[in-house]
Amino acid sequence: MPTIPAVAGIPIDFILFACVLIGVALFHHHTLRVAVTGLAVITVYKVLWSPFHGVPGLAGLLSVLHHEWVTIANLFGLLLGFALLAKHFEESRLPQILPRFLPDDWKGGFVMLVLVFVLSSFLDNIAAAMIGATMATVLYRGKLHVGFLAAIVAASNAGGSGSVVGDTTTTMMWIAGVSPLNVLDAYVAAIPALLFFGVIAARQQHRFQPITRDAPAGAGVDWGRLAVVAIILLAAVGANVYFNVRQPETLDHVPVIGLAVWVALLVTAILRRPEWSLLPNATRGSIFLLSLVLCASMMPVEALPAASWQSALGLGFVSAVFDNIPLTALALHQGGYDWGFLAYAVGFGGSMIWFGSSAGVALATMLPHARSVGAWVRHGWHVAVGYLLGFFVMLAVLGWHPDAPHKRTTAADPAHVSVATPVP
Repeated sequence: MPTIPAVAGIPIDFILFACVLIGVALFHHHTLRVAVTGLAVITVYKVLWSPFHGVPGLAGLLSVLHHEWVTIANLFGLLLGFALLAKHFEESRLPQILPRFLPDDWKGGFVMLVLVFVLSSFLDNIAAAMIGATMATVLYRGKLHVGFLAAIVAASNAGGSGSVVGDTTTTMMWIAGVSPLNVLDAYVAAIPALLFFGVIAARQQHRFQPITRDAPAGAGVDWGRLAVVAIILLAAVGANVYFNVRQPETLDHVPVIGLAVWVALLVTAILRRPEWSLLPNATRGSIFLLSLVLCASMMPVEALPAASWQSALGLGFVSAVFDNIPLTALALHQGGYDWGFLAYAVGFGGSMIWFGSSAGVALATMLPHARSVGAWVRHGWHVAVGYLLGFFVMLAVLGWHPDAPHKRTTAADPAHVSVATPVP
């Protein structure tokens, strides 16, 4: 079995990816260039010196691309499609009417975060985050605190963590045979986390810019736009549910969710024309995300520790910098996790840094001032604390009850790829 070159026990793959992430953090005005360059460097290094999950050279690269292309295509379709959907929602003028129904003080922002949480429980968390950002932009006249933006992403990820149709990672668990009731346990952690970070973030935003108290004169809802939004979202959810129930194997070979969104967009263009001019900027943001996803998919994540509540807790922090999709795939392969804990950890943990989740990247594409890791961590500290609070509430209430492994590991499995110890 090929070995993975390492320095002081750390695979060089991880060191290179860490350099990419540091570059993103330091040069957040050049994130696309950093991500694409990093992807190119890591790909060349892997082809020449380090195996792809046990398969060396070009064959290993082709194997990764074969397994990842559906995920990449779905993400690309969703990111571009939801950018247009968010514009439809904004132009429906519903966000301008909302101040009539929300409290005038900080509680208005908190109620909005709760709405994002609920939306994400039955919609894709990317859509929930982008709708939340659109709503907040109108409610606060474009002046949004970074801490509140972090809370929008956290609310969307927390809301999706307990639903098998709310997040890609939980859908993966469902496909692998995990019961939706086991995933539902994640809400025992997600709700306390929301109550903690939501209140603090809403107060931050209220001090920074109070909510708009009154809707503009003559503002009325464009029900046609809202109908388009509903059709697109129903297409995404419907495709997800239908193929999970009837043809789950199709999800491994065809990007049906991304395709469903675009079919709905094109069909509903008869009712309301999408804002096609948004696509160039959305494409650049999508390429940035997909570059990081591909980098993460090449990492030797098989070196993760054995399943325990401590490792599940750690995976939440790891998912803030590494793509949670390969992490979830590895956890399913290993078995031995309590799936409610894992769903919460990998679903919510990525909220701690803006590029740690697809929802965060989508929001940062809309609002570029969120692309500062330092500002996100400094002002969004309540997200990390909320993650810990929720996790330990869940541990105290439910306890750790690991499930049996999904399948037996063999010597040919990726988890048995050895890491070379460097010679002093």
